[in-house]
Amino acid sequence: MLTSFSAGAGGAPPPALTNLKWLNSRRLRIWAGCDFPDFLPKQVEKIKDPYARKLASRIERIPVNFSKGCVMSSCVMPKEQKETNPVVLLHGFDSTCLEWRYTLPLLEEAGLEIWAVDILGWGFSDLGRLPSCDVASKRDHLYQLWSTYIKRPMVLVGPSLGSAVAIDFSVHYPEAVDSLVLIDASVYAEGTGKLATLPKAVAYAGVYLLKSIPLRLYAVSLAFNGLPLSTCIDWTNIGRLHCLLPWWEDATVNFMISGGYNVIDQIKHVKHKTLIIWGEDDQIIDYKLGVRLHCEIPSATLRQIPQCGHIPHVQKPDVVSRLITEFVQSDQSQRVKPDSVSTVSVPVITGTCTSRYLSDPIRLPGST
Repeated sequence: MLTSFSAGAGGAPPPALTNLKWLNSRRLRIWAGCDFPDFLPKQVEKIKDPYARKLASRIERIPVNFSKGCVMSSCVMPKEQKETNPVVLLHGFDSTCLEWRYTLPLLEEAGLEIWAVDILGWGFSDLGRLPSCDVASKRDHLYQLWSTYIKRPMVLVGPSLGSAVAIDFSVHYPEAVDSLVLIDASVYAEGTGKLATLPKAVAYAGVYLLKSIPLRLYAVSLAFNGLPLSTCIDWTNIGRLHCLLPWWEDATVNFMISGGYNVIDQIKHVKHKTLIIWGEDDQIIDYKLGVRLHCEIPSATLRQIPQCGHIPHVQKPDVVSRLITEFVQSDQSQRVKPDSVSTVSVPVITGTCTSRYLSDPIRLPGST
């Protein structure tokens, strides 16, 4: 199964960020100069990564009414509304908006209106009255959040399994989406497969393992090679922070036995302009699947990032933020031509796909 959790890992230190201030009526827990919302697990205080700490201090809960009831839903809201279409950042499987701790500030510095939204069932939303966390509920929840607060066609950004969330949403609610950005997309898995048929007791045992520190450490090491142990431990703590909420096991099992995302048949129905970003060294999702996805989406552009793994927005935040910014700000006439190289030295593939690309497991024309 290609679906994998994002591990909440980080990458090379990004450029220095400006001091982030966010004033609202939330109850805050002050620790070492950071004001953390009190609904976050207290273990947030042990996180060392300054960018994760800053972004965690901006997380808030907003009420979202949808078919399963009202959920106080966690997200990072934009500092101000912009003229350009808002950019809405999703996250990967069993992850949180903290994935975007390096890239989000850079996108804001570029002048974009940025939302980082936790997908229903993951993140830091209040699920004390646990709603269903199946695909239809996740879709409905995101739509109601969009229709209540965002209200304009959005650039929907999905990494890993978040790409499946984005595709599913865009096909069902095309009016809510202006364009798509899919990052190392996990969109060819047939849902949760045999996991959906597990007895609940076995499913809960598997979920308990998913939360374990050794497995999370392994996921970080798989996504990022050569990290110091201290850094791996810190990023592991960031990636499993939401697992410490009391309803996490129930929500995860609910999603698992529901069957999960299977969007293979929906891909051909994507009509929106799409940017596909792929880490050249992704050890989790085969790059051939990125080429296949580019072939199957008519208005797609594929960008490859050299020396980058499965989570480019954490490992190469400067490159990803520039690609997204250029994509948002460009119009159809400014599209990069096939086989050219962008200003960030990322190979580009646009237009009609030919089958010969699928036989090349390593590089596309224009790569070095």
